[in-house]
Amino acid sequence: MDLPELLERCRRGDELAWEALVRRYQARVYGLALHYVRDAEEARDVAQEIFVRIYRNLGKLPDHEMFLPWLIRLGRNLCVDHLRRAKVRPSGSAIPIEDAPVLRDAAPTPEAAFATDDSKRLIHEALQRLSAANREMILLKEIEGLELKEIASLLGLPIGTVKSRSNRARVELARAVLSLQGATP
Repeated sequence: MDLPELLERCRRGDELAWEALVRRYQARVYGLALHYVRDAEEARDVAQEIFVRIYRNLGKLPDHEMFLPWLIRLGRNLCVDHLRRAKVRPSGSAIPIEDAPVLRDAAPTPEAAFATDDSKRLIHEALQRLSAANREMILLKEIEGLELKEIASLLGLPIGTVKSRSNRARVELARAVLSLQGATP
């Protein structure tokens, strides 16, 4: 089913269309959350919160051309809010590892599937070495595929600033990859 039809059916309350929409975007939303919060369990919680927010606003879903930028903006904002709340909330007491329950799922986790490919692992490790601003720029432009004008709107920056930050982020990423490979940047 194409996206315009899927969104229209969701607006009308079609539960099967909602399920199809979640399935279509769950990996992307989880990946976005994971890039921001950098913890798998917290990323799952934030991704769920993103879908709850979308569900509450089904009647207000944007048209298909604006849906992905809207989804990414919503996800980014919820991730930033989550990180802000985490800073003011005291951390809970740690459970000794021997007392922690063991819950195993037979299916490989998204992290395990991601880690199987060496080149992806190299890029992922290089991304972790980037500054937060450059990592966000790579995420929005290269991973999420947003256009520069959409990023400028999302971040509230002039398009020229976004262009220069994008170029700097790609250069920093290339240097981090070369550094991890043992080459001189």
